[in-house]
Amino acid sequence: MSSSVSESNLIEPDSKRPSPLSNEALKNLNTRSTLKGLFQLSAHFAILGISGYLWGTNLGHNWLIAIPALIVYGFGFAAMFAPMHESSHRTAFENNLLNDAVCWLAGVLSFYNGAFYRRYHKWHHRHVQDFDNDPELSDPIPQSLGEYLLMLSGASWWWGKLKTHYRVATGQLEDYPYISEESRDSVMFAVRSQLAVYGIAIAISLIAGHPWFITYWLFPLMVGQPMLRMILLSEHTGCTHDTNPLTNTRSTKTLFPLQFLMWNMPYHAEHHLYPSIPFHQLPAAHEQLGEHFTYKDQGYVEVNYNFAKNLV
Repeated sequence: MSSSVSESNLIEPDSKRPSPLSNEALKNLNTRSTLKGLFQLSAHFAILGISGYLWGTNLGHNWLIAIPALIVYGFGFAAMFAPMHESSHRTAFENNLLNDAVCWLAGVLSFYNGAFYRRYHKWHHRHVQDFDNDPELSDPIPQSLGEYLLMLSGASWWWGKLKTHYRVATGQLEDYPYISEESRDSVMFAVRSQLAVYGIAIAISLIAGHPWFITYWLFPLMVGQPMLRMILLSEHTGCTHDTNPLTNTRSTKTLFPLQFLMWNMPYHAEHHLYPSIPFHQLPAAHEQLGEHFTYKDQGYVEVNYNFAKNLV
């Protein structure tokens, strides 16, 4: 069973937006599927479960298995950003309650908050690459190799998330214009409940006398962050700072495992041009739209290498 979702439900229409697709083609690509969303989510959790088991059972004695398993496990947690992002657009599933629930859960696992992110991300789409209004550009672009490596480590991201979660949980929302008066209470509740989950998990670890919270979540997520930082840096950095979605966003060719765990978000230019297209339709969208985009790169290593070499 599937249904279509109007683009206007996800982002304000832009009268200046170029439209390479016909209305009929876009309607077909806009088809959501709960079945495909649940399959993707189940597979993502299965990868987490298998890699986490291999990490835990080989930790301390078989590093040839433990370390590769940790890398997959850690990135699996970091890549929970992807289902949170997809669900924040309410395109992962046909049912919006399911979208919202998965958005919150995936945010908990990736240390984002889904309710906050939905509002933040809507502004990003509305003001993409606008230095004055795009909230993603509030995080400074690295200007030196040292700043780039710090960004890549995830240290600045962790600090930023801790500050934001604290400020939102305590009602300090003055610096977040995308959080409306009507949504303040629900966003604050979502963040507070998320922090409560972490508190309960820490308490269980302490009572049991086992560092489960660190071994099976915090440390793996730290290991997985650098790869996610590389991916997110590649999406817009070096692209044009204007309102043209054909030039202000990059799509990046990558290996299937990475594309799968990122829910096809490497097709990022396609996503920004038509945010209403669900993740499972993005490869088809790329076939129809790819020739229209300026920035189409051959891998995240290439994009990051080209960025970093200009900092030296």
